[in-house]
Amino acid sequence: MSMSSHVAEPSLNATPLIDVLLVLLVMLIFTLPVMTHNVAVTLPHGTPTAQLPEIISIDVDFDGAMFWNGEAVTSVPALEQRLRGLMARNPAARVDVRPDRRSAYEPTAKVLAATQRAHVKNLVIEQVPDR
Repeated sequence: MSMSSHVAEPSLNATPLIDVLLVLLVMLIFTLPVMTHNVAVTLPHGTPTAQLPEIISIDVDFDGAMFWNGEAVTSVPALEQRLRGLMARNPAARVDVRPDRRSAYEPTAKVLAATQRAHVKNLVIEQVPDR
């Protein structure tokens, strides 16, 4: 009997590598259309206007007093009249209603109803920070 030495020859199992490559290829096929997808947007033409909308601040104090940009307003009908004039002059104006956190709901509700009757389109309700 001859003694032949069995030397282990290195071999590479390529099946797992091919599986990984196929998974990567499938992922590339699915993600490539998403990456190249674009949406056509029609942008407006013309000269841009630098006019900012007018911002009116209506403050409702803790005792129900109303203020138009710091100036006291005597009643809800007077406030509504000013709002109607504002909307006739500048329909894009923004009205910020800022009730005091200590105020009752009723004065704020009356101010909001006046803005609705005056057809205010751009209304923001902010919380007044604590002083």
